[in-house]
Amino acid sequence: MVGFARYELPPLPYAYNALEPYIIEEIMKLHHQKHHNAYVKGANAALEKIEKYLKGEAEINVKAVLRDFSFNYGGHIMHSIFWPNMAPQGKGGGTPGGSLADAIEKQFGGFEGFKKLFSAAAKQVEGVGWAFLAVDPLTGELRIGQIEKHNVLATAGLVPILVIDVWEHAYYLQYKNDRGSYVENWWNVVNWDDVAARYERAINGSAPLFKLDLPFPPK
Repeated sequence: MVGFARYELPPLPYAYNALEPYIIEEIMKLHHQKHHNAYVKGANAALEKIEKYLKGEAEINVKAVLRDFSFNYGGHIMHSIFWPNMAPQGKGGGTPGGSLADAIEKQFGGFEGFKKLFSAAAKQVEGVGWAFLAVDPLTGELRIGQIEKHNVLATAGLVPILVIDVWEHAYYLQYKNDRGSYVENWWNVVNWDDVAARYERAINGSAPLFKLDLPFPPK
């Protein structure tokens, strides 16, 4: 029997206007309902083609279909982390605590050094893509990196715990081409409780590491 699970668009853990004034409602609706939903549909369409190919019901360009799946699945994964990585005013922003703060202090010399490097990574992504903070499961260390588009992160081996979308659809209606202001304002809505919960899951080796269904807010 051939069959793959299908993906669904997860609901936002807050209202579309909850991140204002830093990210306006119009952006959130377009981003979630149109862009993220398109990645969900694209990943499912690629899986359907693969199933038909395995059953001998259709011939496909395997290279193209696997590329489509990688792109759309990566988009779905990244957005599914991005939404709960943020929280409304009063619940987002500030600085992390606990073991995550200790790891940031140890590796980056403190929160300000971490924020400086992460912000620069986000602002300097070439074209469209993401900046991320991830745990390296081989060493337990934190990594800051960039992903152009979102094809490869889900299979790169790192476990993302904090991501920022710097595709233009994430900010253009409000910030135009001023990505820098968007990145700086985004820090006001970062949900450190969610990031810390993902960090603990990653370093404790809970299976599977790449689990998206953390409660909001984490218990």
